[in-house]
Amino acid sequence: MMRKLPEDFIFGGATAAYQCEGATKIDGKGEVAWDKYLEDNYWYTAEPASDFYHKYPVDLKLCEDFGINGIRISIAWSRIFPKGFGEVNKKGVDFYHRVFAECHKRGVEPFVTLHHFDTPEVLHSNGDFLNRENIEHFVAYAKFCFEEFKEVNFWTTFNEIGPIGDGQYLVGKFPPGIKYDLAKVFQSHHNMMLAHAKAVLAYKEKGYDGEIGIVHALPTKYPYDPTDERDVRACELEDIIHNKFILDATYLGKYSEKTMEGVNHILEVNGGSLDIRDEDIKTLTKAKDLNDFLGINYYMSDWMAHFDGETEITHNGKGDKGGSSYQIKGVGKRRFDVDVPRTDWDWMIYPKGLYDQIMRVKRDYPNYKKIYITENGLGYKDKFEDNTVYDDARIDYIKKHFEAICDAIDDGAVVKGYFLWSLMDVFSWSNGYEKRYGLFYVDFDSQERFPKKSAYWYKDLAETKELK
Repeated sequence: MMRKLPEDFIFGGATAAYQCEGATKIDGKGEVAWDKYLEDNYWYTAEPASDFYHKYPVDLKLCEDFGINGIRISIAWSRIFPKGFGEVNKKGVDFYHRVFAECHKRGVEPFVTLHHFDTPEVLHSNGDFLNRENIEHFVAYAKFCFEEFKEVNFWTTFNEIGPIGDGQYLVGKFPPGIKYDLAKVFQSHHNMMLAHAKAVLAYKEKGYDGEIGIVHALPTKYPYDPTDERDVRACELEDIIHNKFILDATYLGKYSEKTMEGVNHILEVNGGSLDIRDEDIKTLTKAKDLNDFLGINYYMSDWMAHFDGETEITHNGKGDKGGSSYQIKGVGKRRFDVDVPRTDWDWMIYPKGLYDQIMRVKRDYPNYKKIYITENGLGYKDKFEDNTVYDDARIDYIKKHFEAICDAIDDGAVVKGYFLWSLMDVFSWSNGYEKRYGLFYVDFDSQERFPKKSAYWYKDLAETKELK
């Protein structure tokens, strides 16, 4: 059956500064924690990545040629403020003006993120968002950008607050590489949500013309055995860690009793306490109805079972299927023995999870206004042949997720766009360069771009708005 997408739907591609720009040490850019962390812990760096710093005219021309009318771009905070505050780096400011001008020249709407995993090193080593001083530095940076880049119509404060806390303090795959500290996870979530709320309030107080929102990664959680109360409870607790805590902060302006009951249980078992102040809740409450949109990043779902042992998490960074394990004391354990396909990185491919997540937002947070799917895509070990990639698996993945979006729209959800992760192949954090997502294959040696089969499929979808 053919499905039709709305006429005003955005067909976008997604990028992030540190993952695509390269140019990490030139034109006055300050360091970020990843620079040294990658050198010390991994077998690659973010240099030159996809060299978007020099190649952005090529990538934006590809957008125009392939019907892509939206792009997610992030500003590298340390390109603007090399130390996170203080002196402004004019070369960094000028670069983003040039990028946004090229976007508009090519008919591509930039959706601009202020923070995509790349706090400047000076602030990161001073506690990152666990340090409340850095909330104020972020807000000052945000205010500068709002005033400087008035040509931007769509702003996002943060990309994926959930995975930041998870990567930095639970799994330990992001700098500073701390593991199993649940109190730090929740405190990081809370403080970043507070920074978001303050930035939104600053934007609205100035009465700018554009829109502002936030991007949350929302992996859907299911009980392994829905008839077993212990599995249901494990699922609820896992959902609080990754989804509910930050969604409550965004749209309720507080943490519901049920959410806090779960948080308190997790901290009782794992230790630690939270600093959540009355004035924080006042700020969150003031901002809760001012978000113009929610970006949902969705790649996978998880199945949770009860579990009584110690916490142990193994990160599969090399795409060795079956290399992941995840169990948290007092919460539960992820089970992979369900009848659902998964990627080489053990990400469970379940398009219905996207539908369920959208409908949960609609049901539980009716002040969401509208949703963009700001990331979704298939990471794959692409086989480059005949100057292209025959990525039928990626096309199938995208198509099935679009069907889930259509189902959600049919059932009353307001979904206004989709940004495929990623526009072109980029550097993939703790997964290096082997894991490719792009519509355009990047030869990282020559920096040439080659459209994949999926790029032509996506072009047809963007032009016809018909999901065949």
